[in-house]
Amino acid sequence: MSERKRILVADDDAEMRAALQLTLKKGGHDAVMAKDGQEALEMLSRERFDLLVTDLRMPRLGGIELLERLEAAAPHTPALVITAHGTVDTAVESMKRGAVDFLQKPFGPDLLLAKIAQALSRVLPGTDRRELQNTLVAHDRAMDETLEMIDAAAVSRATVLITGESGTGKEVVARAIHRLGPWADQPFVAVNCAAIPTNLMESELFGHEKGAFTGAVENRAGRFEQAQGGTILLDEVSEMEPALQAKLLRVLQEREVERVGGSRIIKLDVRVIATTNRDLNEEIRKGRFREDLYWRLHVIPIALPPLRKRPADVALLADHFLAAASPPGSQAAFDAESRKALAAHSWPGNVRELQNTVERALVLSRGRTIEQRHLRLALPAAQEGQGLKISGTLEEMERQLILAAFEENGGNKKATARALGINIKTLRARLKGYGVGAEEEDDEEE
Repeated sequence: MSERKRILVADDDAEMRAALQLTLKKGGHDAVMAKDGQEALEMLSRERFDLLVTDLRMPRLGGIELLERLEAAAPHTPALVITAHGTVDTAVESMKRGAVDFLQKPFGPDLLLAKIAQALSRVLPGTDRRELQNTLVAHDRAMDETLEMIDAAAVSRATVLITGESGTGKEVVARAIHRLGPWADQPFVAVNCAAIPTNLMESELFGHEKGAFTGAVENRAGRFEQAQGGTILLDEVSEMEPALQAKLLRVLQEREVERVGGSRIIKLDVRVIATTNRDLNEEIRKGRFREDLYWRLHVIPIALPPLRKRPADVALLADHFLAAASPPGSQAAFDAESRKALAAHSWPGNVRELQNTVERALVLSRGRTIEQRHLRLALPAAQEGQGLKISGTLEEMERQLILAAFEENGGNKKATARALGINIKTLRARLKGYGVGAEEEDDEEE
């Protein structure tokens, strides 16, 4: 450490205080000891410190209470929390109270000094709530707790587990956590665990050395190495095979990686975010997901509510997606009836379904006022025969969209192709497959 820092340590365990003091001294810092939170608070009100390192459970004044009073006593002093195994939830609560990170016992001197270096060099104030709400387009009260957790996660290096139904915006939240934190200028590397074949996943994550296997013609850095200093997103981590889960567990525990076919240990400085749309407790019960890996990932848990649980956000999101999809100068807008229809829909496909609906409606309205008929929303069971129901496979959804646009454009293929933004040959092939429009060739000339 090039610059000597003054660090206050609050811990009621005399042996722990002695060990921490020795480690900090060897690390080039000046360490001041307090036997509990109350003594630390009194010191903070009188003296200046570069960092507070505090245990959570202490007599007179505990760590959480100390953090709550830190803003008044020493508003510019960052805090690093030490927590015992099994108190992770409390540690997360501490970050909501202003701590920049936490360290779980047991830990070694090197890890402590690394955490302190991160806390000292990368401290930023918490994210402004309005900025966070605008970034995620989330104003419904159902999102309040979620926004708090995102706020805490953004300024921490702790591992984050984001859960929620498909289409709720898990990757959007992961990217927001990265963008709103102190490491926004560092890499953000996303890995879709469901899309990479099992036999390639280990090399993809951890890299490989030349000659490690057939086709390994050169050394290759894995995704963890590529994310050094920043964030790696393990999207749909529950799709990972059990054998690879064990290797991922070791990487998370040791914060180091070894390339396939290599022997060199590569130390990692990476924040890990994982997402899943599955119930991991159920996956553990069925033997498909390791319980020890779950607890390594479940440090800062963020549960995204489905769109049907946040109705106040539907209109805001719809306007957001419309503005994003509209060309410059567009006057496209929802009329009153279409807004009522958006509010009344249950959105089983969540935010992704809403985005698709808005983009489709913009095409069908030809960039003008969007009416209810342009939304093509699924109707209640009693009315299913009177409207178009968008559901089923992607192929079926594509078929329904093309046929709806074909009808909307009076059976004119050129106009339909322009409205959908596809080549007329592609449209012609699709319609032929559907058994539609084969006898009408008058508008097909390019």
